Amino acid sequence: MRVLYHSLMSPFARKVRIVLAEKNLDFTMKAEKVWERRPEFLALNPAGEVPVLIEPDGTVLADAGAIAEFLEEAYREKLLLGLNPIDRAETRRLVAWFDGKLNREVTEPILAERLLKRLMGVGQPDSTALRAAKTNLGAHLDYVSYLAERRRWLAGDHFSAADIGAAAHLSVLDYLGDVPWDDHEPAKDWYARIKSRPSFRAVLGDHLPGTPPPKHYADLDF
Repeated sequence: MRVLYHSLMSPFARKVRIVLAEKNLDFTMKAEKVWERRPEFLALNPAGEVPVLIEPDGTVLADAGAIAEFLEEAYREKLLLGLNPIDRAETRRLVAWFDGKLNREVTEPILAERLLKRLMGVGQPDSTALRAAKTNLGAHLDYVSYLAERRRWLAGDHFSAADIGAAAHLSVLDYLGDVPWDDHEPAKDWYARIKSRPSFRAVLGDHLPGTPPPKHYADLDF
């Protein structure tokens, strides 16, 4: 059986979960507390980060981008990177935007201040860092809205890894109640379509003990 080491609030683990579901690949999940740095987990991925995917034949894969590329090449019944070189280039550009720029400017600081500090018992949230991240989030939602108003999906005519990457990050932020959807209607409409996809159902069912999501989190109609 295929096994995915993950953390519920890791956007990168969520990304791989959605890719696996879109490709109709069965898998089980094992939660990993990466801050514990278990030797057994470090043997799988010396970086000590989730996700890590173990294929049925025992192949160990680490890093969300590498895993997604592997799955795209190995399981080609449904393609998520695009149907031609131009589509693939634009999809990869947006994947890099969300996994790099959005993560660095928004997801990572909000998770660090709102969640990881509490889980690790290392102090109170930094309000200045949170304000900066939320300001950045507004700019990113403007960009998602810009794309959603001009294209059927973020990278073009077809649902792709770009949509998955954006939704993985925004779903984590939405779980924490930090996404001002009503101020960004095109992005909200796009995300509502994402929430309706069967591959997203498990993500909407996530529940972190002690930190319940807002009521709208799993509501397909917001």
